[in-house]
Formats: sequence, C-alpha cells, structure tokens
Amino acid sequence: MVAFVVAATWSVAAQTSTTNSFSPYSMYGIGELNTQGALPMRSMGGMGVAWRSTSMSNLLNPAGYSATLRKSFIFNFGAEGMHVINSQNRYDATTGAYAGSVKSSKTLANFHDIALQMPVAKGLGIGFSLTPYSSVGYNMTAIEQDENAWAEVGQVKYNYQGEGDITEVKLGIGWEIFKGFSLGVAGMYYWGDIDRKYTTKMNNIVGDGEILSTIGLDNFSVSNFKFQAGLQYSVINNDKRSLTIGATYDIGGSLRPKVTRETYINDTYATEVYYDDYRSEIRLPMQIAGGIFYQDVKWSAGFDYVYQNWRGKNAKLAPETIVQGVDVSYANTSTYKVGLEYTPNRFDVRRYYNRMSYRVGARYGGYYQSFAGKQMNQYAVTVGIGFPLRFLGASSVDVGFEYGGRGTNATIGGGAVPRIGLVKQHYFKFAIGLSMFGEDYWFVRPKYD
Repeated sequence: MVAFVVAATWSVAAQTSTTNSFSPYSMYGIGELNTQGALPMRSMGGMGVAWRSTSMSNLLNPAGYSATLRKSFIFNFGAEGMHVINSQNRYDATTGAYAGSVKSSKTLANFHDIALQMPVAKGLGIGFSLTPYSSVGYNMTAIEQDENAWAEVGQVKYNYQGEGDITEVKLGIGWEIFKGFSLGVAGMYYWGDIDRKYTTKMNNIVGDGEILSTIGLDNFSVSNFKFQAGLQYSVINNDKRSLTIGATYDIGGSLRPKVTRETYINDTYATEVYYDDYRSEIRLPMQIAGGIFYQDVKWSAGFDYVYQNWRGKNAKLAPETIVQGVDVSYANTSTYKVGLEYTPNRFDVRRYYNRMSYRVGARYGGYYQSFAGKQMNQYAVTVGIGFPLRFLGASSVDVGFEYGGRGTNATIGGGAVPRIGLVKQHYFKFAIGLSMFGEDYWFVRPKYD
C-alpha cells in the first residue's frame, strides 16, 4: 500500500466523508482522535481532569460523578461543525525539485457528546456518555509520475478512500469516600466500522493495450472493552473557593478489530477474487492524565497534562512502508492543556451579560503518528461563552470556537529515498452545547398538584 498522505508526486485531492474527518492522516490506525469533554471543557483548551461540577457531566474523570447533587439530574448534549484546510508541497519523483503546492478544504458537522449523570446516594453518583472517539475520512487520487514506469507499462492511476468511525460508550461510578476525596471507575465499550478501499489501474499503452486493475476492500470491525480509574482531591473546599487536583489512568492495548479483506484483480479477459479475514493490531494507548483546577464565584482556571503510550510492544502502525526507507509508526505523546473562565456576577438581576461565562484556553502536544521517525505536533486555541437559561439556574446554552493545526509542510526523505512533502492542516470549529437540569430537583415530591 502506498501512502498518498506524504507522497511527493501525489496531490491532496478533494475528499468526502460521512463522518467528521477530512484528513489523509486518518489512513492509519484508528484515524483522527476527537477532543473529549463537554463543551465548557473544550472551550477551555480541553482541560478538566480535576474539574468538579454540579451542573455539568465530567467526561474526563469518573471521580467527578460524585459531585452530583442529591435529588438532581444532569444532561449534556453537544454538536460541532468544522472547516478543514489541507496543504502539501509537491516534489518531482526523479530530481526532487519543488513542483508546486496543492490545497483542499471541506466543511463537516456531527454530534459530539450525549451525557447523563445522576446521584445514587450522598457522595455517590453514576454517569453515562456516548461520544465519537475517532473518525476516518479521505479520498485521494494520483497518477504515477515515474518516467521508467511510463516507459515500461504506461499510465498507472491510484486511488485511496476511507470512511468510518469508532464510538465510545462509557458507564462509570464516582464515590466521595471522605470529604474532599473521591474515587471513580468506568468501563468503556468501543465499537464501529472503518472501511478502506484502494484501487490501482494500469493502461498498458506501450504494449498490447491491455487494461489491468486491482481493487482492495478492507473492513475493520471494532468491538472491545477498556477501563478507566480516576481520583480527585480538594485541597481547598469552602464557600468562597476550591482547589482540586485530579488524575486518571486508562488501560490501553490492542482493539483487535476483525479485518475482512477482499481483493479483485482484473484484466481485459478475466477477474480473480481473493478473500481473507484476520485480527489486526490497531490499538488504544495507555493513558495517564493529571490536572489541577481552581474556582471561586467569578474565576475558574485549570491545567492538565496527558501522556499517551501508543507504542506498546509494537511500534509499527502500517504493515507496509510508504516508500523504501520511510515507515509509518506509532509515537508516544504528551499534551498540555490550559483554560480560564470568568463570570462577572452570577447574581446580577439587571444585566444578563454579567451572568454569562466567558472562556478561553489552549493546548499543545504531539500527534500519535511519525513518518520516517519525524513526529508531528498539533495545537489549538479556544474561546467560548455560556448563556444561562434562567436566573440562579445552572442550565445553560454554550457556544465555542476553536482554531487549530497539525503537521507541517516540511519534507522527509531525499537522496536515495524520494523526497516527500508532509501535509499541513488548519481547521476552524464551531460548537454548541446544552447543559440542563443541574439545579432542578427531579425527585422531590411536590406539595401541591
């Protein structure tokens, strides 16, 4: 398999996807990873491991479920749209000389999360969430530029397509064992299908004019369980302010998806069909995350650090090399997230804008793929606003904006190895979220009908 994601002679062509990805990097592994967390968290850079809230479900740390008020119920919903721009520098396959650049863009939309959280007893809460964990979406076409290939066999055209996603369903419980200290555990079920198609078509114009083609159809079907443990400890916790530290540990390992592969080899006279099925080594990382979160009546601020070990026992990400001497491999990542929220006056009766929450954040870290040993970095800056639905209520409508990027227009290879241009990505996101019922006592028997 040849990877058009970084091939110097191939363009980043217009892509289509039924999910929320538009990236040639999603050709590998489980595709593009989605930022986890409810929208207020994502508007603050994605931090939230130590965030304790009575009005918002904590999708990052099950220990946060213990903050649910008795006789209350929390519901969160989020959706987002994204505009992605990809760019790539191209280089001549023979001389390595710069051959211009190409760009492509696409706008996508999808739901982000559905979450429920409710109390079981004092200091004991359960949470449930449904979120897209990763997405695949690409469609790339190229024509072989090697002069020797043209002289020997004629025109060769390649096409790679892929789409699909993996969804995470999470169910957990959080328990405040003693005042200020909570533990949580959660089970996560991952399921989904990723379809990948590759086509090679050769028109033998230098021989007898015979047309040859190869079509490969691969389906990766994921169905597996993983687990998470978390803790939160409030170093300061009084009526005026709180300071909480938190940590989580996610068990990694192979998802062992079932792969069904069909290969069709066609020529002018006949078609040969090959079928195979096996277990792949697509994996999830072992993850350790730690954070600190401060909040008072006006200000909230937090910082998270997330480490993901993707390499495990097998660092190889793709079963083949891109070109001779250039491998695609898993890469361990470190990500830093920081966020700030300001609410001028939650109790201002006259001025609604003083009761609104204003958020800003950023994150920076590595991407889990490396090419010829070169790992890419990714970054994002975020802003958001929370609109309370009623005075002294916790229900709100939230909006968020995010600008980010990944990759670089730098090159790898050169010399005996073809010079290859990497793909640089920029994106803009707009998201809307709904947090409801945090202040509504659903389970209180009314005095009057």
